[in-house]
Amino acid sequence: MDESSGNGDESADLNEYEQSQSTQSDIAEEPSEEVLNPLTGLPVQNPENLLLPPALVSVTNFPPTARPQAGLSFSPMVFELYIGEGMTRFLALFYGDYPQAVISDQTGDADENQAEGVPQPTAEIGPIRSGRLPYEYLRKLFNGFIVMASAYSKVAAQLDEYVNVYGSDNMDINSALIPVEKLEDIARANQEDLSEMNLSGMVFDPQPPLDGKTAHSLWIFYAYKNQVFWRYNTEDGSYHRWQDNADGSTFIEQTDRLNGEPLTYENVIVLFADHEVQNKYLIDVNLLYVNRGKAVLFRDGVMQEIYWTTRSEEYEQTTGNFRPIRFVDAEGNPVSLKPGQTWVEIVPNHIAFWETVNSDKYHVLAAGRSKGSGYWGLYFKLDD
Repeated sequence: MDESSGNGDESADLNEYEQSQSTQSDIAEEPSEEVLNPLTGLPVQNPENLLLPPALVSVTNFPPTARPQAGLSFSPMVFELYIGEGMTRFLALFYGDYPQAVISDQTGDADENQAEGVPQPTAEIGPIRSGRLPYEYLRKLFNGFIVMASAYSKVAAQLDEYVNVYGSDNMDINSALIPVEKLEDIARANQEDLSEMNLSGMVFDPQPPLDGKTAHSLWIFYAYKNQVFWRYNTEDGSYHRWQDNADGSTFIEQTDRLNGEPLTYENVIVLFADHEVQNKYLIDVNLLYVNRGKAVLFRDGVMQEIYWTTRSEEYEQTTGNFRPIRFVDAEGNPVSLKPGQTWVEIVPNHIAFWETVNSDKYHVLAAGRSKGSGYWGLYFKLDD
């Protein structure tokens, strides 16, 4: 890294990997062909970027003055993790097409501004905050590098391939951001070291699932002052993120400060995993070599109970490398996600998940039980 860095069928896995490597080697030679991002199932505008390692950026969610964050709407996958005292943090993965800022339309015609040579504003990602223990597992699974604002010494000692980004204002906790150009430069500088990428394993299908249960929304109670709603929007076919303003009652639709657009994700996945509480701020999550874990997929207004796996198969055993988390059914067959972006909520095993009622009041949601309502609730509880 740069000067601030730290340290189903098994034969099908290898064939899939070889094909993906062949495809990647042909990207530069055949730019006119439509090339899909393996993490979204969608075409990329700059296929050569698929040769660069993924960047996993630690983005803060607290205090609420950090919102709206910058760049999340461009991330193929975002992982939300609990970090203690009711707070969560995001690890946003950037791979393929990088974020772009939108020119403010001061005259009523943004295209005209562009034609007149109005400079494109600098796109930055953040605010960036400190690293966490589970980041290393996700980094390995996606064979990328971490961008963070330093880390507690016991955490940093367990992380590899990271870059520290510091704030520009010591009085502003939200001032640490990374320009997209710098992120691209870091990715290119580490292209050779992190060249053994295999990002295969995720499957996409635009057709809505034939089975599952109605899912108008998902309410996640991390804490009274950290409640999240994912609400299905029939017009764009995605889930929009809403969050209370650290008051438990005022819910605001979350946006991206780069473009002012709502945060919308085609897939929202609740991933249940073992959490280990070392202290109230040091929480680890078991994500490697998991044979089968529970998960819940929300897409197209439907909820499906599925599974996730990072089990070691022939590819892992032969190369010593990892592949991303795979989502499967009870028989181990791949489960199709909707082409687009995916938000993953990582929560402990054996916590309450049920159908509640249509409300935005905590006491009504928590007490509500209404089978078949399509309004789902999840109550976060960590055994410590």
